[in-house]
Amino acid sequence: MFSIIQAAGWPIWPLVACSVLALALVIERFFSLKTQKIAPPQLLAEAMTVSRTGVPAPDVVSQLEQNSLLGEVLASGFRALNVNPRISEEDLRSMLEGAGRQAAHKLERYLAALATIASAAPLLGLLGTVIGMIEIFGSQAGAGSAGGSVGGNPAQLAQGISIALYNTAFGLMVAIPALIFWRYFRAQVDGYLLTMELASEQFVRHLNNLRK
Repeated sequence: MFSIIQAAGWPIWPLVACSVLALALVIERFFSLKTQKIAPPQLLAEAMTVSRTGVPAPDVVSQLEQNSLLGEVLASGFRALNVNPRISEEDLRSMLEGAGRQAAHKLERYLAALATIASAAPLLGLLGTVIGMIEIFGSQAGAGSAGGSVGGNPAQLAQGISIALYNTAFGLMVAIPALIFWRYFRAQVDGYLLTMELASEQFVRHLNNLRK
């Protein structure tokens, strides 16, 4: 593999950097988008249970906030009631929506970079191929002028073309997995956002009943 990278020339090095970056982003997202870190299944029920008779103590709210992203959203509702027990339903809903937007931003972190790599890698591969072909035909033209042969060395030309195509192949090898993982993480994020939206709606109704 290293000999192929060397033979493909300098245009392949940006693709190597993209492949390393894409791998790092995929690993990071795999660890960050675990269900227990985003929206544990029983968290909403537990938050509603501990607040059945009133807003829980600040240490309980802090523990909930540190639990997960959904915990941050739910904790924002508790904090809003602590600050203003007479807060309107509209303002309470607005507080949870703001916390939800912050959570969505965290969920979508690095996905744009992964999508950019998936889009740019084939173009970088094509750029490397074009540059390689220019260099190949330039050297063949020079050899033809010096030796009096228009075609130059066919074996050298074939080898040069195969080397240039390495860039296109490597670009696709980087882009295809990056695109697959981007689509996978995008679907995961959309599912988490729907779960958090439904949980927030149910939690707002619970908080309204709590202050009556």
